[in-house]
Amino acid sequence: MESDDAARMAADPDLQGLARDLFLRSCEYRYSYNFTWMGRPIIQYPQDMVAMQEIIWAVRPDLIIETGIAHGGSLVFYASMLELLGGDGLVLGVDVDIRPHNRHAIETHPMAPRIRMIEGSSVDPAVVAQVAAATLGRARVLVTLDSNHTHDHVLRELQLYSPFVTEGSYLVVFDTVVEDMPKSMFPDRPWGPGDNPKTAVHEFLRSSERFVIDRRVENKLLLTVAPDGYLRCVKA
Repeated sequence: MESDDAARMAADPDLQGLARDLFLRSCEYRYSYNFTWMGRPIIQYPQDMVAMQEIIWAVRPDLIIETGIAHGGSLVFYASMLELLGGDGLVLGVDVDIRPHNRHAIETHPMAPRIRMIEGSSVDPAVVAQVAAATLGRARVLVTLDSNHTHDHVLRELQLYSPFVTEGSYLVVFDTVVEDMPKSMFPDRPWGPGDNPKTAVHEFLRSSERFVIDRRVENKLLLTVAPDGYLRCVKA
């Protein structure tokens, strides 16, 4: 349930404006690059990681799938949460380019026994087939998307990976905030306003009845890279 305080924050235009301004200013200083989890750069806003631990603790997934690995901080974070939950939960990371030094750091990390990685495009049929095989026998599956942020790529990921998400779990799409940022902030990227994860989410939801935006999450965060990106699975 959403708290009264969170609902009031979400309905306060002045506070929302301040939060938006703070977010944009923080990006000028590469704010998300300041943090690590258990020694690995996580490149996420702490607020979103707090939200993810709440979701993981509530859902208790036995498989977490993440597209986009980078330095592996998120993989380690999710694995550490599964370690706290106990059982045989695993994290499966997919990335088109797992750099050798990052692979070594992840594979030698204390959380490595709970982590598996696949190198290849997240939308390659052969990669998706490997992911599908990993879901067999898993009762509760959670998916996070954080790779190529173009509309077409994220929409294809949503179409391919949403079937893996189990009822009551979540499909979390990161960096939907790109839609709300100035185009000038992405001079060397193929994505930007009008072409990004949020536009993909909105198109996906027009044809899906299994997922709804859980605004209770973003309403209490104030600062998040995933507005409209916390999708709760409401149907099997």
